[in-house]
Amino acid sequence: MKILLLHAHPEPKSFTSALKDTAVDFFTKRGDEVIVSDLYQMNFNPVGVQSDFKSRANTEYFSYLKEQMNAHINNLFVDDLKAEMEKLKWADFLLINTPLWWSTFPAILKGWFDRVLALGFAYHPREKLYENGVFRGKKAMLSLTAGASEQAYTEQGANGDIMKVLFHIHHGILYYIGMDVLPPFIAWRAHLEPRETLEKYIENYKQYLSNIEKLKPLF
Repeated sequence: MKILLLHAHPEPKSFTSALKDTAVDFFTKRGDEVIVSDLYQMNFNPVGVQSDFKSRANTEYFSYLKEQMNAHINNLFVDDLKAEMEKLKWADFLLINTPLWWSTFPAILKGWFDRVLALGFAYHPREKLYENGVFRGKKAMLSLTAGASEQAYTEQGANGDIMKVLFHIHHGILYYIGMDVLPPFIAWRAHLEPRETLEKYIENYKQYLSNIEKLKPLF
């Protein structure tokens, strides 16, 4: 299997980064191919701007979506974006390793989706969405660390049902572009738990990864 691991945490010694290292080690030992896009280490720019394109179709008025389509048709994306697009095309499995901040991604990871999942390349609103999406046949999964407890992310909890919290990511991004979205792995209160609990999380994560072929897609 060919795996693109998107990693978004600024601290290499964090538990989120430990999960990234665990996944890389697990898949490499299994004989899979792994490419890591470590967005903070790459100093990835999350902001979609005019300089994303080698030239523009309209120099009088800037429409990011229209320029994305033009760049897709005419091969005008700048090299750093083209490189990430090629990684995504190459991969069978997109593994997104990130903390949950304000019920979503860190901005740097959201910006990766804004810039890399370009109109024309990753989707077309009138014809290539969901089960007919560009990346149908590929799998995607979130590996998350959350600051609150698992109980806080239930229907009765303070933060609401975690699957509803993540719906805009699972359905609105990953399934939108055609991917088979697998249930997430979540480490709760990772910054507060003792070492033995974190070690147990690592072992549970290895077991979870070993069974991903058996996981049923969410949609």
